[in-house]
Amino acid sequence: MSDVLVNEIRRGFYLDSVALMRLSREVAGAEGVIEAALMMGSPSNLAIMRDAGLIEAGCDARPNDLVLGLRARDAAAAEAARALALEGLDRPRASAAAEDWRPRSIAAATEALPAANLALVSVPGDFAATEARRALGRGLNVLMFSDNVALEDERSLKLEARERGLLMMGPDCGTAILNGTPLAFANRVARGAVGIVGASGTGIQEVSCLVSEAGRGISHAIGVGGRDLKHEIGGITTMMALELLDADPATDRIVLISKPPHPEVAAAVLDRIAQSAKPHVVCFIGADPMDLPPGATQAFTLHEAAEMALDGARIGAGFSPDAAPRDMQGERRAGRIEGLFCGGTLAAEAQIVLRRAGRNPVSNAPVPGVAHVGDGAAGDRVLDLGADEYTRGRPHPMIDPSVRDEMLARALGDDAVGAILLDLVIGFGAHDDPAGQTAEVLAAHAGPRPPVVASVTGTAADPQDKARQAATLRAAGIVVAPSNAQASALAVTLAQTARAEAAS
Repeated sequence: MSDVLVNEIRRGFYLDSVALMRLSREVAGAEGVIEAALMMGSPSNLAIMRDAGLIEAGCDARPNDLVLGLRARDAAAAEAARALALEGLDRPRASAAAEDWRPRSIAAATEALPAANLALVSVPGDFAATEARRALGRGLNVLMFSDNVALEDERSLKLEARERGLLMMGPDCGTAILNGTPLAFANRVARGAVGIVGASGTGIQEVSCLVSEAGRGISHAIGVGGRDLKHEIGGITTMMALELLDADPATDRIVLISKPPHPEVAAAVLDRIAQSAKPHVVCFIGADPMDLPPGATQAFTLHEAAEMALDGARIGAGFSPDAAPRDMQGERRAGRIEGLFCGGTLAAEAQIVLRRAGRNPVSNAPVPGVAHVGDGAAGDRVLDLGADEYTRGRPHPMIDPSVRDEMLARALGDDAVGAILLDLVIGFGAHDDPAGQTAEVLAAHAGPRPPVVASVTGTAADPQDKARQAATLRAAGIVVAPSNAQASALAVTLAQTARAEAAS
């Protein structure tokens, strides 16, 4: 019997991307469903669904229409999944009372809340620039969660924001913490005197959580979007964020996190840092050693950046990445390290740790000096499962960690794998129980397996509770390290010790 494809179009119906991702995950997990997605009908989204085989030829959805596409094993499963999706779409409207009225435009929102000073834009990329411009025109700072926005639009918006004295965070800004308020994918951290500027969402999350869990806190964490430090943009928002934190009396030191910027942009940023009397930590993941101005120090990993922000206090001082824990489960075997990551910057940090240890990782998102996994090079594999090739038509693994379930199951049974390395990112917007999901995969595995090492990016105050997540992982036989860098270092120890033992 052939698969059954179902399409449903809701004309003029909008839900934000995070809500649609969550509902997509719910429908995709229904019995008999092969794949499912709910997306707004923008050209880019329709292309994604078409590539995934989730829409019929001739689909006439318009950009302001919501599209359901699902493939199921039979007609009964398809109809049940369709009903589940429609129920989910109706849920917000069915529960909405008159007092729960929500505005449908920037204009209506500012009229209802005239004291507001920030708009969070999470609409399809084709419309995001227009909505951001409307928000700027009304005197609002903007956090743009949306991606797929043209570079020329990003630059234009940031120039306009600068002229108006407003912050334009994004596009593709996944994390910010402003005045103690976590926005998008962020964590509930303690208030304190450490300010963060980041072109990396998970980089901000890791550093802010490590600092908070170590007893200090965050004044503000300003996300700038992943492209802000490109030559075409010139670091417009980064420079503004540095100036704001430099002038903020509640901030006594500043951490800057990014992939290596364009050289001209890096020079301009360092010139701005040189004008400040506050200490700065510069963490350009994958960059070579740099000449920094007085008062600035370079961190090569997120772990190092957090420790420098803590005046050198050690994180995870009681944990030794140089020795296997006595209660570690798994078969000691020579083989490669298999890194399966939800966070792109955490995957980059793992590559740095592996390279420092003399290993030769490959990755689908390589840092400078690391080979691409598709180029035929052998070595440890560090995969960013949040990259486009794994998320086209599917929720991000921070929202739905089942994206890596099948890959984890294969790695557990692969004799060529000497250690498995995982990250779990919790907080607002993330999956309710990623540790439980991971534990289920290990429970379903029969036979010998390699050791599994993980870290949890989050805090005890997060909805998922970092301590509870770590306890679930340990109960499943997973070694939990205090940070992603320490987890990566332990994976190196396990792989290299097993290789030495096999050679003796």
